[in-house]
Amino acid sequence: MKTVLITGCSSGYGLETARHFHAQGWNVVATMRTPREDVLPRSDRLRVVSLDVTKPERIAAALETSGPIDVLVNNAGIGLLGAFEVTPMTTVRDVFETNTFGVMAMTQAVLPQFRAQKSGVIVNVTSSATLAPMPLVAAYTASKMAIEGFTASLAFELEAFNVRVKLVEPGYCPSTSFTSNGGARMEGLIPEAYAPFAERIFASFAQPAAVTSASDVAEVVWRAANDSTGKLRFPAGPDAVALAGG
Repeated sequence: MKTVLITGCSSGYGLETARHFHAQGWNVVATMRTPREDVLPRSDRLRVVSLDVTKPERIAAALETSGPIDVLVNNAGIGLLGAFEVTPMTTVRDVFETNTFGVMAMTQAVLPQFRAQKSGVIVNVTSSATLAPMPLVAAYTASKMAIEGFTASLAFELEAFNVRVKLVEPGYCPSTSFTSNGGARMEGLIPEAYAPFAERIFASFAQPAAVTSASDVAEVVWRAANDSTGKLRFPAGPDAVALAGG
């Protein structure tokens, strides 16, 4: 029986992905900054583990607790919406700490095990914002674009060790509350000069042509984790598939 470790499982994609892998009969290590047992089914194949991907000591503790794994899903991330002109660089660095460096740190931590066992899969969850330009998410998009390049290079680097690396690119998913984990970071990031433009953008978000569901993403993460070909990118959701050119 295989084991998957998934980061950012308290809600959204991570939570649905944990449920999906569990339903497929896998052992699941569902990690989150503040563990919540109530959001996942009680099962001897599912463990909830405390993990903050920006803290090296918590990464080490989580991996020690989980034991050997077959798949790592780097899903944990934070959203950020606002005009870049007024976004403090401390806020930009916060976004990169989780969305970029957290992914790299988790990956680096599991690679000795994967290399030794000559198998393993790393699935990095990015965003459809990497497929087409979107306004008011410049810092967020940059943090995800960095992971796109990182993943493409790493996939080539790890071929010799039979370790596969994949990208899942979710579309717009209103149910994930993209901005909720941005918290106080987003206060004041839509100044008056940008307000008319922002209102038009928000109006377009309210009536999208197509949207992605968390279950769409979970299913695509599952496919990516089990894909034995050289395919790298997996758009998730109808809007992401359209942006990727079908």
